[in-house]
Amino acid sequence: MNATFSPLALTQALPFLPMARGDLDTQTERRTDPEVIATALSDPKTTVILLRDGLLAVPDGQAERVDYQSAKIRLASLPSEYVAKALAGAGSKVLPIFLGASGGAEPHDVVAVDVSALGDDADSSDSSHNEQGNNWQTSNSASASTTLFERAMERFDWVSLHGFAPHASAREVGWAVPAVALSMWHRSQRHCSLCGSLVRPALAGWAQLCSNPSCEHTSKPLFPRIEPAVIVSIVDHADRLLLQHNRAWPNPAQFSVCAGFVEAGENLEHACRRESREETGLELGEVKYLGSQPWPFPASLMVAFKGQALGTDVAVDGNETVEARFFTRAEFTQALATGEIAVPATDTIARYMMEEWYGQKL
Repeated sequence: MNATFSPLALTQALPFLPMARGDLDTQTERRTDPEVIATALSDPKTTVILLRDGLLAVPDGQAERVDYQSAKIRLASLPSEYVAKALAGAGSKVLPIFLGASGGAEPHDVVAVDVSALGDDADSSDSSHNEQGNNWQTSNSASASTTLFERAMERFDWVSLHGFAPHASAREVGWAVPAVALSMWHRSQRHCSLCGSLVRPALAGWAQLCSNPSCEHTSKPLFPRIEPAVIVSIVDHADRLLLQHNRAWPNPAQFSVCAGFVEAGENLEHACRRESREETGLELGEVKYLGSQPWPFPASLMVAFKGQALGTDVAVDGNETVEARFFTRAEFTQALATGEIAVPATDTIARYMMEEWYGQKL
Protein backbone atom coordinates (compact mmCIF):
# COMPACT_ATOMS: atom_id res chain seq x y z
CA MET A 1 0.00 0.00 0.00
CA ASN A 2 1.28 3.46 -0.88
CA ALA A 3 1.95 5.26 2.40
CA THR A 4 1.42 8.64 0.73
CA PHE A 5 -2.11 7.81 -0.48
CA SER A 6 -4.51 10.43 0.90
CA PRO A 7 -7.67 9.23 2.68
CA LEU A 8 -9.41 12.15 0.94
CA ALA A 9 -8.35 11.13 -2.57
CA LEU A 10 -11.57 9.29 -3.44
CA THR A 11 -13.93 11.54 -1.47
CA GLN A 12 -16.89 12.84 -3.47
CA ALA A 13 -19.67 15.27 -2.68
CA LEU A 14 -22.58 13.85 -0.72
CA PRO A 15 -25.29 12.68 -3.16
CA PHE A 16 -28.20 13.17 -0.74
CA LEU A 17 -28.92 15.62 2.06
CA PRO A 18 -32.32 15.57 3.82
CA MET A 19 -32.87 19.35 4.03
CA ALA A 20 -31.64 20.14 0.51
CA ARG A 21 -34.23 18.47 -1.71
CA GLY A 22 -37.22 19.17 -3.90
CA ASP A 23 -38.09 20.90 -7.14
CA LEU A 24 -39.23 24.29 -5.81
CA ASP A 25 -38.66 27.16 -8.23
CA THR A 26 -38.77 30.21 -5.98
CA GLN A 27 -39.51 32.53 -8.94
CA THR A 28 -37.88 35.54 -7.33
CA GLU A 29 -39.03 37.82 -10.15
CA ARG A 30 -42.65 37.46 -9.00
CA ARG A 31 -42.02 38.66 -5.44
CA THR A 32 -42.10 42.32 -6.46
CA ASP A 33 -45.69 41.92 -7.66
CA PRO A 34 -47.95 43.10 -4.79
CA GLU A 35 -50.68 40.80 -6.12
CA VAL A 36 -48.58 37.66 -6.38
CA ILE A 37 -50.21 35.94 -3.40
CA ALA A 38 -53.72 36.93 -4.48
CA THR A 39 -52.96 35.67 -7.98
CA ALA A 40 -51.63 32.39 -6.66
CA LEU A 41 -54.66 31.87 -4.43
CA SER A 42 -57.04 32.52 -7.32
CA ASP A 43 -55.81 29.30 -8.90
CA PRO A 44 -57.47 26.18 -7.44
CA LYS A 45 -54.33 24.16 -8.22
CA THR A 46 -52.27 26.22 -5.75
CA THR A 47 -51.12 24.32 -2.67
CA VAL A 48 -51.47 26.13 0.67
CA ILE A 49 -49.53 24.84 3.67
CA LEU A 50 -49.65 26.06 7.26
CA LEU A 51 -47.06 26.90 9.90
CA ARG A 52 -47.42 27.64 13.58
CA ASP A 53 -44.55 28.60 15.92
CA GLY A 54 -42.01 26.84 13.73
CA LEU A 55 -44.17 23.71 13.35
CA LEU A 56 -45.76 22.31 10.21
CA ALA A 57 -49.40 21.27 9.85
CA VAL A 58 -49.92 17.61 8.93
CA PRO A 59 -53.18 15.63 8.73
CA ASP A 60 -54.75 14.57 12.00
CA GLY A 61 -53.10 11.46 13.42
CA GLN A 62 -49.80 11.76 11.55
CA ALA A 63 -47.78 13.41 14.32
CA GLU A 64 -47.28 10.06 16.04
CA ARG A 65 -45.55 8.71 12.93
CA VAL A 66 -42.37 10.71 13.59
CA ASP A 67 -41.29 7.96 15.99
CA TYR A 68 -41.47 5.24 13.31
CA GLN A 69 -38.52 4.98 10.96
CA SER A 70 -40.36 3.87 7.81
CA ALA A 71 -43.58 5.87 8.32
CA LYS A 72 -44.58 8.49 5.74
CA ILE A 73 -45.86 11.96 6.62
CA ARG A 74 -47.33 14.59 4.33
CA LEU A 75 -48.20 18.23 4.73
CA ALA A 76 -51.78 19.26 5.36
CA SER A 77 -53.22 21.80 2.96
CA LEU A 78 -56.17 24.14 2.66
CA PRO A 79 -58.26 25.04 -0.41
CA SER A 80 -56.81 28.19 -1.97
CA GLU A 81 -60.26 29.71 -2.54
CA TYR A 82 -61.12 29.66 1.16
CA VAL A 83 -57.67 30.86 2.16
CA ALA A 84 -58.02 33.88 -0.14
CA LYS A 85 -61.32 34.80 1.53
CA ALA A 86 -59.93 34.30 5.03
CA LEU A 87 -56.81 36.36 4.39
CA ALA A 88 -58.86 39.32 3.21
CA GLY A 89 -59.85 40.22 6.76
CA ALA A 90 -57.14 38.57 8.85
CA GLY A 91 -54.74 41.53 8.89
CA SER A 92 -51.33 41.12 10.49
CA LYS A 93 -52.45 38.14 12.56
CA VAL A 94 -51.75 35.84 9.61
CA LEU A 95 -48.63 35.94 7.41
CA PRO A 96 -48.85 34.57 3.84
CA ILE A 97 -45.59 33.69 2.05
CA PHE A 98 -45.28 32.98 -1.65
CA LEU A 99 -42.84 30.07 -1.84
CA GLY A 100 -42.77 29.67 -5.62
CA ALA A 101 -43.83 26.97 -8.05
CA SER A 102 -43.39 23.23 -7.77
CA GLY A 103 -44.57 20.09 -9.51
CA GLY A 104 -42.10 19.25 -12.24
CA ALA A 105 -43.63 19.12 -15.72
CA GLU A 106 -46.91 20.66 -14.53
CA PRO A 107 -45.88 23.22 -11.89
CA HIS A 108 -48.32 24.86 -9.53
CA ASP A 109 -47.87 27.67 -7.03
CA VAL A 110 -47.17 26.99 -3.37
CA VAL A 111 -48.14 29.41 -0.59
CA ALA A 112 -47.32 29.05 3.11
CA VAL A 113 -49.49 30.71 5.74
CA ASP A 114 -48.06 31.36 9.19
CA VAL A 115 -50.81 31.40 11.84
CA SER A 116 -48.51 31.73 14.86
CA ALA A 117 -49.97 35.07 15.94
CA LEU A 118 -53.41 33.51 16.26
CA GLY A 119 -52.20 31.06 18.88
CA ASP A 120 -53.11 33.14 21.90
CA ASP A 121 -56.45 34.10 20.42
CA ALA A 122 -57.69 30.72 19.21
CA ASP A 123 -60.80 29.51 21.01
CA SER A 124 -59.88 26.02 22.16
CA SER A 125 -63.50 25.41 23.14
CA ASP A 126 -64.66 25.72 19.51
CA SER A 127 -66.45 22.44 18.85
CA SER A 128 -65.92 22.77 15.11
CA HIS A 129 -62.62 20.89 15.36
CA ASN A 130 -64.59 17.74 16.01
CA GLU A 131 -66.24 17.87 12.58
CA GLN A 132 -65.13 15.28 10.04
CA GLY A 133 -63.96 15.79 6.47
CA ASN A 134 -62.58 18.89 4.74
CA ASN A 135 -65.51 21.28 4.79
CA TRP A 136 -63.45 24.44 5.19
CA GLN A 137 -66.09 26.94 4.06
CA THR A 138 -66.57 29.69 6.64
CA SER A 139 -69.60 31.78 7.51
CA ASN A 140 -70.07 35.45 6.68
CA SER A 141 -69.70 36.51 10.30
CA ALA A 142 -67.23 39.17 11.40
CA SER A 143 -64.82 36.49 12.60
CA ALA A 144 -64.92 34.52 9.34
CA SER A 145 -61.49 35.81 8.32
CA THR A 146 -59.79 33.89 11.10
CA THR A 147 -62.23 31.03 11.61
CA LEU A 148 -60.69 29.00 8.80
CA PHE A 149 -57.24 29.21 10.36
CA GLU A 150 -58.47 28.68 13.91
CA ARG A 151 -60.25 25.51 12.81
CA ALA A 152 -57.08 24.34 11.08
CA MET A 153 -55.08 24.90 14.27
CA GLU A 154 -57.44 22.53 16.05
CA ARG A 155 -57.99 19.96 13.31
CA PHE A 156 -54.43 19.36 12.17
CA ASP A 157 -51.46 17.84 13.94
CA TRP A 158 -48.30 19.95 14.18
CA VAL A 159 -44.78 18.57 13.83
CA SER A 160 -41.29 20.04 13.79
CA LEU A 161 -39.15 20.15 10.69
CA HIS A 162 -36.80 17.75 12.50
CA GLY A 163 -39.62 15.22 12.74
CA PHE A 164 -41.09 15.88 9.32
CA ALA A 165 -38.08 15.85 6.97
CA PRO A 166 -36.98 12.20 7.40
CA HIS A 167 -40.51 10.95 6.64
CA ALA A 168 -41.61 13.25 3.83
CA SER A 169 -41.28 13.41 0.07
CA ALA A 170 -38.43 15.43 -1.41
CA ARG A 171 -40.93 17.83 -2.93
CA GLU A 172 -42.66 18.65 0.36
CA VAL A 173 -39.36 18.99 2.20
CA GLY A 174 -38.44 21.54 -0.45
CA TRP A 175 -41.51 23.55 0.53
CA ALA A 176 -41.16 23.08 4.28
CA VAL A 177 -37.55 24.21 4.73
CA PRO A 178 -37.87 27.78 3.35
CA ALA A 179 -41.32 28.14 4.89
CA VAL A 180 -39.99 27.34 8.37
CA ALA A 181 -36.91 29.51 7.86
CA LEU A 182 -38.98 32.55 6.84
CA SER A 183 -41.58 31.96 9.53
CA MET A 184 -38.99 31.83 12.29
CA TRP A 185 -37.26 34.92 10.95
CA HIS A 186 -40.46 36.98 10.93
CA ARG A 187 -41.29 35.82 14.45
CA SER A 188 -37.86 36.71 15.82
CA GLN A 189 -37.21 39.98 13.98
CA ARG A 190 -40.11 42.33 14.58
CA HIS A 191 -38.18 45.59 14.72
CA CYS A 192 -35.93 47.40 12.28
CA SER A 193 -32.26 46.71 12.91
CA LEU A 194 -31.43 50.33 12.13
CA CYS A 195 -34.01 52.44 13.98
CA GLY A 196 -35.93 49.92 16.11
CA SER A 197 -39.36 50.65 14.63
CA LEU A 198 -41.81 47.90 13.84
CA VAL A 199 -41.42 46.14 10.51
CA ARG A 200 -43.91 44.71 8.06
CA PRO A 201 -43.55 41.86 5.55
CA ALA A 202 -42.46 42.67 2.02
CA LEU A 203 -41.61 40.88 -1.22
CA ALA A 204 -44.28 38.21 -0.66
CA GLY A 205 -42.86 37.33 2.76
CA TRP A 206 -39.17 37.10 1.77
CA ALA A 207 -38.22 40.51 3.20
CA GLN A 208 -39.33 43.27 5.58
CA LEU A 209 -39.76 47.03 5.39
CA CYS A 210 -39.53 49.46 8.28
CA SER A 211 -42.69 51.30 9.36
CA ASN A 212 -40.72 54.50 10.16
CA PRO A 213 -41.06 56.83 7.13
CA SER A 214 -37.76 58.55 7.97
CA CYS A 215 -35.78 55.29 8.03
CA GLU A 216 -33.88 54.13 4.94
CA HIS A 217 -35.41 50.67 5.39
CA THR A 218 -38.84 52.07 4.55
CA SER A 219 -37.85 51.49 0.94
CA LYS A 220 -34.67 49.41 1.30
CA PRO A 221 -35.72 45.89 2.29
CA LEU A 222 -34.38 43.96 5.25
CA PHE A 223 -33.57 40.35 4.38
CA PRO A 224 -33.25 37.27 6.58
CA ARG A 225 -29.82 36.74 8.05
CA ILE A 226 -28.06 33.46 7.37
CA GLU A 227 -25.44 32.19 9.80
CA PRO A 228 -22.89 29.94 8.05
CA ALA A 229 -21.44 27.06 10.04
CA VAL A 230 -18.83 24.51 9.04
CA ILE A 231 -18.98 20.85 9.93
CA VAL A 232 -15.94 18.66 9.38
CA SER A 233 -15.40 14.91 9.36
CA ILE A 234 -11.76 14.52 10.41
CA VAL A 235 -9.75 11.46 9.40
CA ASP A 236 -6.15 10.57 10.13
CA HIS A 237 -3.52 9.08 7.83
CA ALA A 238 -4.97 5.59 8.43
CA ASP A 239 -8.48 6.77 7.51
CA ARG A 240 -9.78 6.51 11.07
CA LEU A 241 -12.67 8.88 11.82
CA LEU A 242 -12.56 11.32 14.73
CA LEU A 243 -15.79 11.49 16.74
CA GLN A 244 -16.43 13.77 19.67
CA HIS A 245 -18.93 14.38 22.45
CA ASN A 246 -20.14 17.88 23.23
CA ARG A 247 -20.83 18.89 26.83
CA ALA A 248 -24.20 20.37 25.84
CA TRP A 249 -25.59 17.09 24.49
CA PRO A 250 -27.92 15.42 27.01
CA ASN A 251 -27.16 11.91 25.79
CA PRO A 252 -23.69 10.94 27.09
CA ALA A 253 -23.35 8.41 24.28
CA GLN A 254 -23.98 10.98 21.55
CA PHE A 255 -20.97 11.41 19.29
CA SER A 256 -20.61 13.43 16.11
CA VAL A 257 -18.10 15.30 13.98
CA CYS A 258 -16.49 18.70 14.53
CA ALA A 259 -18.64 21.79 13.88
CA GLY A 260 -18.86 25.49 14.61
CA PHE A 261 -19.94 28.89 13.30
CA VAL A 262 -17.88 30.88 10.83
CA GLU A 263 -16.44 34.02 12.41
CA ALA A 264 -16.40 37.53 10.92
CA GLY A 265 -13.80 37.92 8.20
CA GLU A 266 -13.13 34.18 8.03
CA ASN A 267 -13.40 31.86 5.03
CA LEU A 268 -14.86 28.39 5.31
CA GLU A 269 -11.59 26.46 5.13
CA HIS A 270 -10.05 28.60 7.86
CA ALA A 271 -13.11 28.01 10.03
CA CYS A 272 -12.67 24.24 9.59
CA ARG A 273 -9.05 24.41 10.73
CA ARG A 274 -9.78 26.76 13.61
CA GLU A 275 -12.66 24.67 14.95
CA SER A 276 -10.58 21.50 14.76
CA ARG A 277 -7.71 23.16 16.59
CA GLU A 278 -9.95 24.68 19.26
CA GLU A 279 -12.07 21.61 19.97
CA THR A 280 -9.61 18.75 19.49
CA GLY A 281 -6.11 20.23 19.32
CA LEU A 282 -5.61 18.75 15.85
CA GLU A 283 -4.13 20.64 12.93
CA LEU A 284 -5.76 19.93 9.57
CA GLY A 285 -3.99 19.60 6.26
CA GLU A 286 -6.12 19.08 3.16
CA VAL A 287 -9.85 19.84 3.42
CA LYS A 288 -12.37 18.80 0.80
CA TYR A 289 -15.91 20.12 0.25
CA LEU A 290 -18.72 17.59 0.76
CA GLY A 291 -21.94 19.59 0.45
CA SER A 292 -24.27 21.95 2.28
CA GLN A 293 -27.81 22.14 3.54
CA PRO A 294 -29.99 24.79 5.19
CA TRP A 295 -30.50 24.34 8.91
CA PRO A 296 -33.23 26.81 9.93
CA PHE A 297 -32.88 26.40 13.71
CA PRO A 298 -33.12 29.31 13.52
CA ALA A 299 -30.98 30.52 10.60
CA SER A 300 -27.94 28.39 9.85
CA LEU A 301 -26.40 27.03 6.67
CA MET A 302 -24.33 23.91 7.33
CA VAL A 303 -21.33 23.63 5.01
CA ALA A 304 -19.64 20.23 5.17
CA PHE A 305 -16.00 19.35 4.63
CA LYS A 306 -13.75 16.37 5.13
CA GLY A 307 -10.30 17.10 6.50
CA GLN A 308 -7.14 15.12 7.14
CA ALA A 309 -5.48 15.53 10.51
CA LEU A 310 -1.73 16.08 10.41
CA GLY A 311 -1.34 14.21 13.70
CA THR A 312 -3.21 11.95 16.09
CA ASP A 313 -2.60 13.54 19.49
CA VAL A 314 -6.08 14.62 20.55
CA ALA A 315 -6.38 17.35 23.19
CA VAL A 316 -10.01 18.40 23.79
CA ASP A 317 -10.77 21.88 25.05
CA GLY A 318 -12.74 20.54 28.04
CA ASN A 319 -15.27 23.34 27.74
CA GLU A 320 -17.30 22.55 24.63
CA THR A 321 -15.76 19.21 23.68
CA VAL A 322 -15.26 16.80 26.57
CA GLU A 323 -14.23 13.66 24.70
CA ALA A 324 -12.86 12.86 21.24
CA ARG A 325 -11.22 9.79 19.77
CA PHE A 326 -10.43 8.09 16.47
CA PHE A 327 -12.37 5.02 15.32
CA THR A 328 -11.55 2.38 12.77
CA ARG A 329 -14.60 1.04 10.93
CA ALA A 330 -14.48 -2.15 13.00
CA GLU A 331 -14.32 -0.14 16.25
CA PHE A 332 -17.15 2.09 15.06
CA THR A 333 -19.32 -0.94 14.24
CA GLN A 334 -18.67 -2.47 17.65
CA ALA A 335 -19.39 0.79 19.49
CA LEU A 336 -22.69 1.18 17.64
CA ALA A 337 -23.72 -2.40 18.30
CA THR A 338 -23.07 -2.16 22.04
CA GLY A 339 -24.66 1.27 22.45
CA GLU A 340 -21.36 2.81 23.48
CA ILE A 341 -22.01 5.57 20.98
CA ALA A 342 -25.14 7.01 19.34
CA VAL A 343 -25.09 8.74 15.97
CA PRO A 344 -26.84 11.97 14.92
CA ALA A 345 -30.45 11.98 13.72
CA THR A 346 -31.45 11.23 10.13
CA ASP A 347 -32.18 14.88 9.30
CA THR A 348 -28.60 16.00 10.06
CA ILE A 349 -25.79 16.45 7.59
CA ALA A 350 -23.45 14.92 10.19
CA ARG A 351 -25.07 11.52 9.81
CA TYR A 352 -24.51 11.48 6.04
CA MET A 353 -20.91 12.59 6.52
CA MET A 354 -20.38 9.64 8.84
CA GLU A 355 -22.04 7.32 6.33
CA GLU A 356 -19.75 8.63 3.58
CA TRP A 357 -16.75 7.54 5.66
CA TYR A 358 -18.37 4.30 6.86
CA GLY A 359 -19.36 3.21 3.37
CA GLN A 360 -22.95 2.21 4.18
CA LYS A 361 -26.16 3.38 5.79
CA LEU A 362 -26.32 3.68 9.57
